Amino acid sequence: MTVSYKQFCVAAVLAATTSVAFPQDNKVLNLYSSRHYQTDEALYSNFTRQTGIRINRIEAGEDALIERLRNEGERSPADVLVTVDAGRLWRAEQLGFFQPVKSALLDARIPASLREPGGLWYGFSLRARLIAYNKARVKPADVPTYESLAEPKWKDRVCMRSSTNIYNLSLMGAIIDHLGEQKAEQWAQAVRANLAREPRGGDTDQLKSVAAGECDLTLTNQYYYARLVRSDKADEREIAAKLGVVFPNQASWGTHVNISGAGVMKHAPNRQAAVKFLEYLAGDEAQRYFADGNNEWPVVAGVKPDNPVLKLFGAFKQDALNVAVLGRNQPGAQKIYDRVAWK
Repeated sequence: MTVSYKQFCVAAVLAATTSVAFPQDNKVLNLYSSRHYQTDEALYSNFTRQTGIRINRIEAGEDALIERLRNEGERSPADVLVTVDAGRLWRAEQLGFFQPVKSALLDARIPASLREPGGLWYGFSLRARLIAYNKARVKPADVPTYESLAEPKWKDRVCMRSSTNIYNLSLMGAIIDHLGEQKAEQWAQAVRANLAREPRGGDTDQLKSVAAGECDLTLTNQYYYARLVRSDKADEREIAAKLGVVFPNQASWGTHVNISGAGVMKHAPNRQAAVKFLEYLAGDEAQRYFADGNNEWPVVAGVKPDNPVLKLFGAFKQDALNVAVLGRNQPGAQKIYDRVAWK
């Protein structure tokens, strides 16, 4: 029998549910995280050094962690869940995983648009959904907005991920809010008609396809492009050299942004430590570690990233929409994609 990586992750974390026992004395923090970046090691060790609170980590994919939490229920030892995309945080919220946190520090440092209004979860790093194009075949002025991707001139020239991908769902959630459901569906239908091939693969696959000339345009989170630019592999840097990126909608509602974020679990045995951890993530040093680990931006104003590629991007107008809306619009977004047979 062949076992996929996703199945392996789910099985592994479920097996660990009954075999891992965590202390409950507020001198430890039981962290469930879908992040696995080298810089996170310093992030966690610095927290322990500053607070004396030791971190126990369970790391797995988002789906595996959510399945584990569902199975653990009220017995879960988890204090904090860290994951990516407001849409995934919304899913965890809908399952009743979080409890509200009231923190003057978090409210002061985390922009209101990047946190759940009731304090159930907070964003700690920022990512943007960009248009990437083949520099030999497209001029950036030709694609100033997300709406541009629906223009007939791009027929058979666009590559996209699946409609079930959380990044596409969250973007559609924003488009629904800005344009209304009818125009959002018209956009999805027109972009679907412009696809050069059936949706497949991840963001990096789309970028490679654009660089290879299979298509001319795609959407990508900025960190996938940054990884290629910063790669120690010559062939990946060559791919990046063929690409340009546009921050869409600078003259209207701004570029769609999303977050990596975290919340305190409803049955957290070490709630005090959990709140301290969230507040720690809002500190200047932690912001740099948290963001630079995945080529993202800090969310706290005035904190400058060390990442050279992010510096090259410069400032841009961000969509001011509260990211919690992306989750609330997720069911409607999926229905639109299904109706236009995006796949």
